[in-house]
Amino acid sequence: MRDDSRVNAAGASDPAPGTAEPALPDGSAHVGPRVRALREERGLSLSALARLAAVGKATLSGLEAGTRNPTLDTLHAVAAALGLPLTAIVSGAPGSAPAPGRIRGVAVRMELLRIFDDGPVTYELFRMRIPSGAAQTSPAHHGGVTEHVTVFAGTLRVGPRGDSRDVPAGGYAEWHADVPHGYAAVGGEDVDASLVIRYPRADR
Repeated sequence: MRDDSRVNAAGASDPAPGTAEPALPDGSAHVGPRVRALREERGLSLSALARLAAVGKATLSGLEAGTRNPTLDTLHAVAAALGLPLTAIVSGAPGSAPAPGRIRGVAVRMELLRIFDDGPVTYELFRMRIPSGAAQTSPAHHGGVTEHVTVFAGTLRVGPRGDSRDVPAGGYAEWHADVPHGYAAVGGEDVDASLVIRYPRADR
């Protein structure tokens, strides 16, 4: 189960002990209504979605109510359970809030550059930075999702758990991301890279 940061009375996020920072430094008030709408559209109860995403019911309830500022792991898990790209739940309803420019995890700092829709496939293009020595593991996306990375600086250790590889500056790698997978900056230099996530439409 995952836990997330609570929002204090002043609207700032207070990281819970031992957890990652909130994923959306520019604010996440729009995410809760979007997740609730997508859940109800699929006829899922709060308990059912929490179970599918392997997150605590209180965490999901707080996310929907706007009293918790979610971590990247939680957002990925909820998006995967709904069979959607990450940006589908962090952008707000169509025509409302745009996708956030900055997204962060335990180690990874990402800037969303573009979203491409190509029929039944959605692509998200990010610029990704990881400080030297930092690492994180991300939960599985929904079935058929792949990730594609090009490294501009540093050495990136990346891929599914148990099948990672080291990608130097100028290198490229791709992997199936519908299993837990990790990112780590190895070799003593910060990593600067581009990341493309390819999401086929899930049958729901």
